[in-house]
Amino acid sequence: MTKPKLALNWAASCGGCEIAVLEIKEKILDVANLFDIVFWPCVMDFKYADLEKFKSKEIDLCLFNGAIRTSEHEHLARLLRDKSKVMVAYGACACEGGIPGLANQFNKESIFQRVYIDTPSTLNPDKKFPQENYDMPEGKIQIPTFYDTVKSLKQTVQVEYFIPGCPPLEKTTWKALEAVIKGGLPPVGSYLGAGDKTVCEECPRKKDEKKIKGFYRSHLKLPEPEKCLLEQGIICAGPATRSGCEGTCLKANLPCWGCYGPAQGVVDVGAKFMSALASVIDSDDEKEIGKILEGIVDPIGTFYRFGLAGSILRRKKISQEKKG
Repeated sequence: MTKPKLALNWAASCGGCEIAVLEIKEKILDVANLFDIVFWPCVMDFKYADLEKFKSKEIDLCLFNGAIRTSEHEHLARLLRDKSKVMVAYGACACEGGIPGLANQFNKESIFQRVYIDTPSTLNPDKKFPQENYDMPEGKIQIPTFYDTVKSLKQTVQVEYFIPGCPPLEKTTWKALEAVIKGGLPPVGSYLGAGDKTVCEECPRKKDEKKIKGFYRSHLKLPEPEKCLLEQGIICAGPATRSGCEGTCLKANLPCWGCYGPAQGVVDVGAKFMSALASVIDSDDEKEIGKILEGIVDPIGTFYRFGLAGSILRRKKISQEKKG
């Protein structure tokens, strides 16, 4: 019997999703037995040429993690899309742009200026930046194009399924692999391992509908373990976030950060999150409300921590200065 072919790829992400695949522990041996792993550059020595040799739709399943930051990421996303029957956006960065998507507050020029010139530890007196093409005695060096805008996988290619999380849970990873083997995949477009409710709806903490006079960052206040974090003034993304994570952060007495993406029916995760925070502010005075809102130190990073690239906003509009 021919084994189904499996491909895995890592684009713009921290690498945590690669570790999450291995979190299935001894079941990774079952994966090796049940699948023919044909592309996994992080773990085995595969070349792009190996991937290019496959026929269209010859690969049964691709787990693609990471956002699309460079031309190389886009090239591999399109190549794997062509070669794969089922494309899965694996992890928050592939699903919604993730943490890399926060770079959409800036453009390529300002990012390069910060990284290669302005950082205190950088010594670059000639102010040299990476060049896409450079001639060396050994030949021409070519590196990928760094895009102005970070995209999610679904903004780049068609995606059949989504596995959210930063990183995804071990049981979700295994269920997805198992479903391909047994033929039990849900309708296209489904979120695997995720619920239809919000994290807030499944949270066991007591909610009294009380109003608050200030917001606190999670490291500035020790929360009561059984009381709603939002009602304690601790910013929690639970009201806007898709369920399915089993309240992992809440069980550790930490607020939800929103890594499972917008809840079902939520058009824009940031707008939903802002609405939830506005509902608990105990004031009608404009100046007092302004002071309370000062407790939200990083609004974009708070409301769109994992979802800026995939949101309605998508990115910050940056005016280009006219050059004389």
